[in-house]
Amino acid sequence: MLRAKLTRDHLSVMGGMTPRGRVYTLTRQESLDGSHGVEFLVHLMRVTAGRLLVIWDGSPIHRRTLVRAFVSDTRGKVRLEALPGYAPDLNPWDEGGWNHLKNVEMRNLVCRDLEHLHQEFHLAVHRLRQKPWLVRSFFEQAGLSMQST
Repeated sequence: MLRAKLTRDHLSVMGGMTPRGRVYTLTRQESLDGSHGVEFLVHLMRVTAGRLLVIWDGSPIHRRTLVRAFVSDTRGKVRLEALPGYAPDLNPWDEGGWNHLKNVEMRNLVCRDLEHLHQEFHLAVHRLRQKPWLVRSFFEQAGLSMQST
C-alpha cells in the first residue's frame, strides 16, 4: 500500500515547437496566467530572429488582456493565431511533443517530490531537443508542413 500526502503542489508547463525541430518550454511550480504567456512570448522573441507567428490553443490564459496588449505593442513583430475549437489533431505540441514527453521520455517515472519531477521534466525536454527530426514528424503527423522559403 502506498501512502502519499495530498497537496495542491503542481508543475505547470507552457510549451511550443517549430517546424524546424526546436522546442521551447516555460515551467513553473504555480498555475500559469497571462503574465506567464507574455514571459514566454518575450523569451521566444529573444531566441528567434525576425517576426514571430504563434499558433496556440484556446486556453483562457492566451486570451488575457495583458497578452493582447503585449502583442499589440510589438507592432506586428508577434502575430497570434488560434487553433480551431477542439482540434487536438492539429496541435503538434499536444499530440506530438507533450504525448512523447509523457509516454516515452517520462514513462514509468516515479518522483520523490515536485522538485524531482521538475528536474526529470527538464531532462526529458533536453532529450527531445536532441531529436529535431522527431519534432518535425509531429508537424507532419498533424498534416502541417514547412514551406520552403
